Amino acid sequence: MSTETTTSTTTATGTKLGTPIQGVTLYSFTRAFHGREYDLEGLMRKVAAEGYGPGLEIIGFSSFRGFPKIEPAFAGEFNDLVDELGLVRTSLAVNADIGIHRDRLLNQDELIEYMTRQIEAASVLGFPIARVQISITPDSMEALVPVAEKYGVTLALEVHADQYASHPRILALRDRYEKVGSPLLGFTMDWGATTVGFAPSLIEAYRRRGASEELLGKVVDLWNGYYQQGPPADQQEHGQRFGSFIGLAAQNGRPDLGIDFGINGTGLFGPARVDDWLEIMPWVRHVHGKFFGIDENGEEPSVPVRDLITLLVENGYSGAVSSEYEGWHWNNWQSPFDIIRGEQAVQRSAAENAGSRMITDAAEARRALDNHLATAHA
Repeated sequence: MSTETTTSTTTATGTKLGTPIQGVTLYSFTRAFHGREYDLEGLMRKVAAEGYGPGLEIIGFSSFRGFPKIEPAFAGEFNDLVDELGLVRTSLAVNADIGIHRDRLLNQDELIEYMTRQIEAASVLGFPIARVQISITPDSMEALVPVAEKYGVTLALEVHADQYASHPRILALRDRYEKVGSPLLGFTMDWGATTVGFAPSLIEAYRRRGASEELLGKVVDLWNGYYQQGPPADQQEHGQRFGSFIGLAAQNGRPDLGIDFGINGTGLFGPARVDDWLEIMPWVRHVHGKFFGIDENGEEPSVPVRDLITLLVENGYSGAVSSEYEGWHWNNWQSPFDIIRGEQAVQRSAAENAGSRMITDAAEARRALDNHLATAHA
């Protein structure tokens, strides 16, 4: 039975409050998948049984054997399973790997053909959105519009740290979207672009690798200093910040940790502010609820989940939020299932505090997602 309730609550500016759809990406359970604790069907059944959905996001190359080739029989079995479990397909993550050949990069025509096969797979599997990677250029996105139209799939390019909504590359994409005028072009908001600190669980992982408290304190202080400065203005500044983490590790006797500090300090924990997302909010089609852990108070200490949900609600967003737990890369001592359950509780609480709610009913979620994409900014 549907739990849908009717609300017409609006903000002071007259915008109807959004009701985001709760969901998860199976990427969050990568450690359990790689460890053969669950296969694809097992993970989907776990998501349904424990209420991490109804929204379901999957990475194509990670979960589907032979991707992007999808056999009709498999597609039928997959779609039947989704329906049986009462899940709602939100986004299929596709890749833009221009370096798949050892000796050269893909040219534009090859890239479009490579992406076309993946977009077709998204359609065959019933996903309304294909998450596109940040390396795609405005020219390539425009060239993919006829493909998106053919298969009825929205292309949502992921805005991911080290870039951010007001980064020149993202603004160039936004301006091209506006010029092209297709409702099938948009963005995936990744919360990793707007973090507020290094994840405590990552600091603990470095501690377990023998890093001294003095070094860890300096790493945190360095990142905090960059947070105060704001995100890097360009790739040169990004490179300088990356190098400073490497130098810090070398100066403190742990050069082996330098690149790891740099990757995480500049490419995973983005220092942009929450309201930076307003630059592209009308084009946000999907959200990666990136997070890294839950503390003893039941909160996410490094990602401002409550502020981000509030921003979505107050700007009328009623698309899906895929909880994307990234802490599995280093945290092998806690259950990702418990951690995701805790983060989704924070999301629901934040939506209620903002005067709305998260949609957790599958039938309502399907209607909301259909409406969200149908009324997209054009």
